[in-house]
Amino acid sequence: MPNIRFIGCDATHPDNFVFDIPEGHDCWLLLLTQTPAQFWVNGEIKEYPAHCAVLYYPNQKIYYGACADQYINDWIRFSSTESYITITTLPHGVPFSLDDPEYCHKLVQLITTEHFLNKDYKESSMDHLFRILFNKLLESYRNNCISPQYYKLLDLRVKIHSDPGSHWTVSGMANYLHLSSGYLQAIYKDIFGISCMDDVINSRICIAKEYLLHGTLSIAEVSSLCGYNNVEHFCRQFKQMTGYTPGTFREKAVPSSMLQL
Repeated sequence: MPNIRFIGCDATHPDNFVFDIPEGHDCWLLLLTQTPAQFWVNGEIKEYPAHCAVLYYPNQKIYYGACADQYINDWIRFSSTESYITITTLPHGVPFSLDDPEYCHKLVQLITTEHFLNKDYKESSMDHLFRILFNKLLESYRNNCISPQYYKLLDLRVKIHSDPGSHWTVSGMANYLHLSSGYLQAIYKDIFGISCMDDVINSRICIAKEYLLHGTLSIAEVSSLCGYNNVEHFCRQFKQMTGYTPGTFREKAVPSSMLQL
């Protein structure tokens, strides 16, 4: 399990902030930036956008600082002999964009909480959280085609799956992101492998299954909660996706193995 020396979340610094340690630390340093920042990379200072990660190896030169009104990051200084860290393919001191910065931020928050607790399973929890965090860092590093709209699209997708019953339309989603409808559909499918409206339909049918199997609502009520104005349309779409009408699906109590689309 990694041994944390120091850790912090949402550390905020003014616009003149600079952290300069030519000889580095005697341990690892992981930074997750929330704002644009400047870093010393390959012999020169370069500016990088918000939502980057950078891993400094022990005794590696460290230099980073603000390049906007303020600088905010999460950071962990730690020692470790774990192979997934010591022989990682992540770059040395070179920032790279995060696929899902909010997810990584939450992982650091959880690691911070566990670090300051003294519970029976602390070591196991910390080890698992670190492994998940490094998995996410590797996924981000290997995905080198993050578009400028990626984070907005990810936020939209989370909203869709959190509230599939909303009145989702392509034009409404495009307006929300200040994009054309055609461009939204193209980049959404390119990034997530599914069209935005198919994603809406999938999320609606998934929650409809839950309502039908584990609730007492009528089919009309389920239809309304899942964002359908017409119960007949809901029934047709449900059957297209599952092979059953909503009523038959409920009556047969379909096994859990069939709940996935």
